[in-house]
Amino acid sequence: MPDPTILWFRRDLRLSDQTALIAAAAEGPVIPVFILDDETPKHRAMGGASRWWLHHSLASLDADLRDKGSRLILRRGKSDEVLAALAAETGAGRVHCIRHYEPWWRNAERAVGKRLDLVCHDGNYLAPPGSVTTGAGEPYKIFTPFWRALRERMPPAPPANRPREIAAPSRWPESDRLEDWRLLPTRPNWARGFAEWEPGETGARKRVDAFLRHAARYDEERNMPAIEGSSRLSPHLHFGEVSPAYVWHRVANAGGSVDVFLAEIGWRDYAQNVILQFPDYGAKNGRERYDRLPWRDFRSSAVRDEFDAWTKGRTGYPIVDAGMRQLWATGWMHNRVRMIAASFLIKHLLIDWREGDRWFWDTLVDADYASNAVNWQWVAGTGIDANMWSRIMAPLGQSEKFDAAGYIRHWVPELAGVSDVAIHDPDAHRCRPRAYPRKIIAHKAARERALEAGRAI
Repeated sequence: MPDPTILWFRRDLRLSDQTALIAAAAEGPVIPVFILDDETPKHRAMGGASRWWLHHSLASLDADLRDKGSRLILRRGKSDEVLAALAAETGAGRVHCIRHYEPWWRNAERAVGKRLDLVCHDGNYLAPPGSVTTGAGEPYKIFTPFWRALRERMPPAPPANRPREIAAPSRWPESDRLEDWRLLPTRPNWARGFAEWEPGETGARKRVDAFLRHAARYDEERNMPAIEGSSRLSPHLHFGEVSPAYVWHRVANAGGSVDVFLAEIGWRDYAQNVILQFPDYGAKNGRERYDRLPWRDFRSSAVRDEFDAWTKGRTGYPIVDAGMRQLWATGWMHNRVRMIAASFLIKHLLIDWREGDRWFWDTLVDADYASNAVNWQWVAGTGIDANMWSRIMAPLGQSEKFDAAGYIRHWVPELAGVSDVAIHDPDAHRCRPRAYPRKIIAHKAARERALEAGRAI
């Protein structure tokens, strides 16, 4: 029997359209491995919500592998050290993986490549990050021309089927027990509301099928938080349970406003291209002049109290509070409400966007380094392609415009008895229930303070 090959899984937890798996399976016996590596990312180790998702996704992947006569080996530690030890233990001659673009994974790939024969494959994006360039061969910094150039290269290659068989090694190495990793919360079990999700490749494909039923109406429904207008594919795409090529080929001919959705898949590619150019984009402003922005001092107890109110959905702004409570309960927030909640933290409370990014990193099941950083900097106006600082979203007006009454009533039960007209701003209509907090800052005062901060730089 030939020497086995190691298949290194990370955020590519699927068997279909899995380029690294296809290459490994063609060489002979395969040892699939996932390494829980909290050392390589350092301060970017997975947050709590992502760990919940990871547990269930790994269980699903292992079940799919066992259907093919294989299994998933679980190890914990620094990726290059674990892979080198596993190769020595099993006699594996090569490691296959799908290439990743977070700065810590690029460092890990370099470290593994110094120890072992590492073969990296593309397959997690519509086009390999860094491959879509200007006529001068330079990477794009602005989304619109990037998307125009990427769109010309579409559609992507048809997604490949999973291998018919995955040969097993003559002897399986030892594996950790998934339960021993303690990825799931214990007491209190804050993830009870996560039951609406089905992590894994099967769940991802079900979500694609569900989205197809209303994909043609996407542009008119995606901003309405009270209805199911989003695709909810973001965590499945983040964990690689479904490839963007698979999504593209299933959705592209749905008609209607599906091009708007495809552009959002393109935005995901764009975000990866940004962190490829600026690896520290999750920690540094894209525009240096915003380094002088006079954020309020996060060490202040008053500022911390307001941040705490934001995280708990107790700001007195119903649309913001509904979104933050949905996030805590389900690990996900409606896309329009994410922008409103982020803008509120940045512009109304004048709290550094990085504090919000850290909170989302811990609480989102789709927490993604590139997408989170690009989206937060877009809202803040600090990014290389972003809104102007002076664009300050009016949460009360946004709530009314996008008919969020039903959404608020669901997530903020204190306001269940308030009319559709008054629920967006119960303070203004003098019908705020005692159980619901008054606004922590008036919109006009917050707006003037934010504009003054902008003028200071």
